[in-house]
Amino acid sequence: MPNPPAKVAIFISGTGTNMAALLYASRAEKAPFEIVLVASNNPQAEGLALAELEGVATFAHSHKGHSREDHDAAMEAAVRESSAQYIVLAGYMRILSDAFVERWAGRILNIHPSLLPRYKGLDTYARAIAAGDSHAGASVHLVTPELDAGEVLAQARVAIAPGDTPESLAQRVKLAEHQLYPRALAEYVARGSDPEYLYARVAELALALPETHAKDSHGSPGFRVGTEKSGRFFAHFSVRHHGSEHVAVLVKTSGMDELHGLTESQPEVYFRPAYYGASGWVGVILNRPDVDWSHVGEWLERSWRTAAPSRLTRQLNAAEPF
Repeated sequence: MPNPPAKVAIFISGTGTNMAALLYASRAEKAPFEIVLVASNNPQAEGLALAELEGVATFAHSHKGHSREDHDAAMEAAVRESSAQYIVLAGYMRILSDAFVERWAGRILNIHPSLLPRYKGLDTYARAIAAGDSHAGASVHLVTPELDAGEVLAQARVAIAPGDTPESLAQRVKLAEHQLYPRALAEYVARGSDPEYLYARVAELALALPETHAKDSHGSPGFRVGTEKSGRFFAHFSVRHHGSEHVAVLVKTSGMDELHGLTESQPEVYFRPAYYGASGWVGVILNRPDVDWSHVGEWLERSWRTAAPSRLTRQLNAAEPF
């Protein structure tokens, strides 16, 4: 069962052609995102009129006469009021403050007109032509405090023709951007319901614990601590087993009282798995919005401690103060 569409706010400063591409893509059947706000630092931005015409909420707050932090605070307040889960920059000509970016880490995307890591910053088309490159293009990346340095999520390559100018090249790259950005955003926000992605995140956390390895159990992936021969399971990965709608990691609780307390007080986070629940295992639901992966990691470590030999837990306890 897929998650509901992710709520997205788009920041623009001008015509908003990438915003329009994202907006119309969001209205396709089964699109994994919806646009809930278009916001701008320029009250005259042409893209605001298109958003209003299409029934999307808008917000404008000029940056003139305001500090970067104060302007960011106004934009962020509008985003939070819209209940957006992600921010997408689409021709937004302002650099966000480090504090803003850090609060939204992993939830701000940008599109840059080059094949990153080449040509960060401005004048990317002229620099690519001057360098004699065969291709220019566009990159969708996560926003970090360092300019154009976040993880690249997707790219589109555009051939550079003999005699191209920055202006002629920009026209073709813009067409590629309109195809690339909606696809990259859709893939990124849909990861939360993709079992392969969720398993990879769990495996990364589980296998970082001492002396662990992956091993199937009853046809499902699991994780054990100890040797291949005598190791004990401390986690199981469950994909909609026994009629459940959940993708989850199953971990060991202290007993049935805790299991019941968790599932009754936070049913949006925990459930009692059909097979393992009788032994005190709880399911931590992963195919839901805003999963706290540090919380998942804490559960994995706690469950690991119940299965690990005492020599390993003693080592971990001794290392913790450092």
